[in-house]
Amino acid sequence: MLPYLKLIKFDNLLVIALAQLCIKYGLFEPFGVAITLNGFGISLLIIATMCIAAAGNIIIEIYNRTGANSKSSMNKEISEKSANKLFITLNVIGVLIGFYLSNQIGRPGFAALFVIISGLFYIYASYLKEILVLKNIIIGLLVALSLIVVGVFDLLPAITEKNRDSQTVIFSIILDYSIFAFMIVILRELIKDSIHVDRDHNIGIKTVPIALGKDRTIKLIGIATILPIAAVVYYIYTYLFSNSTAVLFVLALIIAPLLYFMIKSFSVDSTKQLKQLQFILKIILIIASISLLFYQFILK
Repeated sequence: MLPYLKLIKFDNLLVIALAQLCIKYGLFEPFGVAITLNGFGISLLIIATMCIAAAGNIIIEIYNRTGANSKSSMNKEISEKSANKLFITLNVIGVLIGFYLSNQIGRPGFAALFVIISGLFYIYASYLKEILVLKNIIIGLLVALSLIVVGVFDLLPAITEKNRDSQTVIFSIILDYSIFAFMIVILRELIKDSIHVDRDHNIGIKTVPIALGKDRTIKLIGIATILPIAAVVYYIYTYLFSNSTAVLFVLALIIAPLLYFMIKSFSVDSTKQLKQLQFILKIILIIASISLLFYQFILK
């Protein structure tokens, strides 16, 4: 079981599921906005998202198998045939649930979103991951879409002329968090590329660390961290400045870890330290997701 959980990157899937739940029960339910999905519906949406994302992780691993080191769990304990079957099964489950939900909310066209994301994962694994920079952007975009999809399925179908303003405010918060997640995931992907620079070179994948060099890329990561920090500072100034508790929360649990991450990135000199930086970014994503639960106390 453990090799399969590693193959689908189950820990990352749980972070996505947590973010989706926090959007539903931190933004939608407390503010009483018009919604279309009940508890069962949001559960199905989360399962569909996790299935599509898990299938995407599998196809990426399948295409990475050539030239991968002997420690790969897929090489040792999971055959390519088994991985392909699981990839197809998870995709079918995710897309079918997407079709069911789309018809349940009266928007059958929304099912195309799941088909597009599923196809994008396949195209990424087979072709796009070989294109410099674009590979990182695609992964960031896919994670951002996993948050936006909650608003698309649960919020947009319930918009009317009377509630348009309130629905738009809530959806804009989701978009803001999606943009933040997009930036953090790109940083994580650059760190991952730096960790696997030798493997990627052997496979023939062009990554930023291979093009610029590992040391330069790590410094670039540190400099690029200014972007999410600036975005959060702007968000505090625009939306939270009147609430000192919220400001302190964000400064202590989001800004401070990002600053620590940025400072450490300029002195990292080992794979272990890179993995620590990767872990810090995951914790920041988790904290950002949980922060959605506090909007009911901030905005009311």
